[in-house]
Amino acid sequence: MADNNNHASRPVRIGIIGYGYWGPNLTRNFTEINSSEVVVVADFDADRLAAMRSKYPGVQTTATYQDFWDMDLDAVVVATPPPTHYAIAKDCLEHGLHVLVEKPITLNSAHAEELIALAEAKDLRLMVGHTFEYNAAVRKMKAIIESGELGEIYTINAQRLNHGLIQRNLNVLWDLAPHDISILLYILGMDPVSVTAHGTSYVAHTVEDVAHMHLVFPNNIRAHIHVSWLDPLKVRQITVVGSKKMLVYDDVAPLEKIKIYDKGVEKLPYTDTFGDFQYSYRYGDIIIPRINFSEPLRIECQHFIDCIQNGSAPQSDGRIGLKVVRILEQADRALAASRDAETAQESE
Repeated sequence: MADNNNHASRPVRIGIIGYGYWGPNLTRNFTEINSSEVVVVADFDADRLAAMRSKYPGVQTTATYQDFWDMDLDAVVVATPPPTHYAIAKDCLEHGLHVLVEKPITLNSAHAEELIALAEAKDLRLMVGHTFEYNAAVRKMKAIIESGELGEIYTINAQRLNHGLIQRNLNVLWDLAPHDISILLYILGMDPVSVTAHGTSYVAHTVEDVAHMHLVFPNNIRAHIHVSWLDPLKVRQITVVGSKKMLVYDDVAPLEKIKIYDKGVEKLPYTDTFGDFQYSYRYGDIIIPRINFSEPLRIECQHFIDCIQNGSAPQSDGRIGLKVVRILEQADRALAASRDAETAQESE
């Protein structure tokens, strides 16, 4: 195992656990970063490991991540199914390794708190893969909101829809909503004061495959998150409605990812008669800000390496991951209450 107090003299030695859906992208990025070195990849699937070796013949492979303990590593990346995150991340932290774990950090807040405490006790970096916090368009959206250009923020509507990728042991909120929750926390810089949710199991039966989450933030900012595995189109869109202007962020758009609409409605200070129209609607220009776009995952991976080498806290650290899990837990309780109410109605 590496001496974690001496990273400046050599690239950060990385082990990647999981080479399924997201693992290949993580492997590619870390191998292309000069300040990191992918030493080994672990996965149960021999065919996946064979495919990885064909691309990166210098990288070792193993079916058991516990082999990492004798490979002089500095850090690990956990890209396995969410139910395994807690046990694997804990094991790696206990062996003195910095950890980047994919979202959600864990499936309950107690486990997330335990990982945070363990990382702090051992002076290790614990980072969660909330990739959209490293997205140039999302960062631009945050800057626009903070500049006051949109005015007072009224509502935010987020949609994350697609067809397929249904999970068996996780509802659609745990699968898709962590992205939008982390975006909301990031662009608003505040935590919600209340969370409610409702959903329906159309196909998955045991878990909700369509769900809606409602969050109320300070200053009466209200946000709505709609997630679904049963939509014919891939939709990744956030609409921010302000008192002065409105903004639409479309992650699927190839170029024009943010559009600012100079639209608004104002109540007139007075009217001559009761019958006069009492609201003034404004229709102005559409502004498309210039965004210098880089791959968000590359920025995230580089940030993880920089935090290890500099000893700084990651932007999407364990505490941010914990906030997301707590919000999902509140939504889960609301879903359970909604299911109970529906069952009671059906039994009447």
